[in-house]
Amino acid sequence: MTVVLGHRSPLVAAALSATLAQFADMQVVVESCHTKLLALARRRKPRVVVIDHDLADPAAVAEFCRHLCAALPDTRVLVIADHQRSGGVLSRFVSLAPQVGLIGTEAAPEDLISAICQLDRGEPVLDARMALAVFAADRNPFTDREREVLQLAGEGAPVCDIAAKLHLSKGTVRNHLSRILSKTGARTRIEAIRLAQEAGWV
Repeated sequence: MTVVLGHRSPLVAAALSATLAQFADMQVVVESCHTKLLALARRRKPRVVVIDHDLADPAAVAEFCRHLCAALPDTRVLVIADHQRSGGVLSRFVSLAPQVGLIGTEAAPEDLISAICQLDRGEPVLDARMALAVFAADRNPFTDREREVLQLAGEGAPVCDIAAKLHLSKGTVRNHLSRILSKTGARTRIEAIRLAQEAGWV
């Protein structure tokens, strides 16, 4: 079985590649640049593409999955992600099941191999903790843009940086933050971030 592996860390990618080659009959091709990954998959036509969720920003990884599903309908994608990620982010991949599966970063090598084989057989793969996060996100009161604003705010970015990153005006960012405070019932941005994280909304 040919497997394409997209991972941001060459060291981790090499270890994963060696593990897959050692414990399963898999030929692994590695790529660490997400912009080259689709072209590589088109050339090699792998049975499964395994991609690190942090290879690029979540929107770019989700877009890659959508393009690959359309271009190579017989190829499956396994996304390796942290189960503590926002359910709203993870739901982008769940909506593409069963062609796209999700597995946690803490999975054992045998679990990774099993997930690849399951996808290859056309079976769905979804980490249970991620499924719970996605379920919680269904009740998320925030819009996608509000989640993006809140995530950046949670990283400590000031309004001007959030505006530049999301290509918004500073006034629009302040309006988003005001609606976030209203929806969470929080008095401060820090409290809103804490409440949203505890609820699994970001």
